[in-house]
Amino acid sequence: ELTVLGKAQEFFQICDLEGKGFVTLQDMQRLHPELPLSLEELEKVFVTLDADGNGSLTPKEFITGFSEFWGACLLFSALFIALKNDMVQPSEGATTCPVRCETMSGDEDEEFQFSNLMDRLGAKTVLDDESDVKQLWLQLRKEEPHLLSNFEEFLVRIFSQLQEADNEKNELECALKKKIAAYDEEIQHLYEEMEQQIKKEKEQFLLKDTERFQSCSQELECKLLSKEQELEQLVQKQKRLEHQYTELLSGKEETKVENTKLKLTNQELLRDLERASHELSLAQQQLQVLQEETSRLHEEKEMEVYRVTETLQREKSGLLKQLDFLR
Repeated sequence: ELTVLGKAQEFFQICDLEGKGFVTLQDMQRLHPELPLSLEELEKVFVTLDADGNGSLTPKEFITGFSEFWGACLLFSALFIALKNDMVQPSEGATTCPVRCETMSGDEDEEFQFSNLMDRLGAKTVLDDESDVKQLWLQLRKEEPHLLSNFEEFLVRIFSQLQEADNEKNELECALKKKIAAYDEEIQHLYEEMEQQIKKEKEQFLLKDTERFQSCSQELECKLLSKEQELEQLVQKQKRLEHQYTELLSGKEETKVENTKLKLTNQELLRDLERASHELSLAQQQLQVLQEETSRLHEEKEMEVYRVTETLQREKSGLLKQLDFLR
């Protein structure tokens, strides 16, 4: 136990190169090239040791955490003994991985046992490269076989945690996919409702505008019919006056009083005729104004429909952009 504590202290000092008095995750990840663990695995080891979750390890937390994980202590102490003695990186002129090569060529049973161990732990689904773990396993088996069981126990814990993390990740991915599918379905539903609402409002607007135009047209037609009837009445009145005047002229000569009366009547009729002609002219002018107003209303109707259609198109385009942004 004292040896383990000493190795843990030595490992803490190697991680804390600046002498800060605590170790962060970045300090441990700097040693990634010399360790048989990935960055994610180092992060999981750090999170396991960081009991209070403040993002840093004090010497007490560091040493206590490694004491709780006895197999982890043995693994990292062996690793950093190798680091300190420059055994991990080959020296100039030396062959790479001398212990591993010698062990592999000397004993096929060790290869079989290690393969069985990896199969039991399910390491092939977690590790892409088992060479570093295998090298350390062979080294412990050869130099310190009494630590091999603790190392295997440590591997069981590590791979179990990795598999649990992988299962949690898969569950989170499934939940995320379900949420994304539900969100897409909701967006599609909102889009369809918006399309129906736009279509309904457009139809209502066109219906109201058409009804208003028809109402104006009917009103103008009624006015025009009324003016035509008044004109017809004036024409009939003029014909009657002309007929009366003709009868008076073709009749017998009457007294001067009657002639005077006839003259007065004739003048009055002429004034009525002039007034009727004037009214007829005014009616024709009003009819022309009504026709021009009808034409202008028709053009305004077409322009209003065009503006409304263009406005609806811009609103639709804006809504489509918002929907794309929401997606």
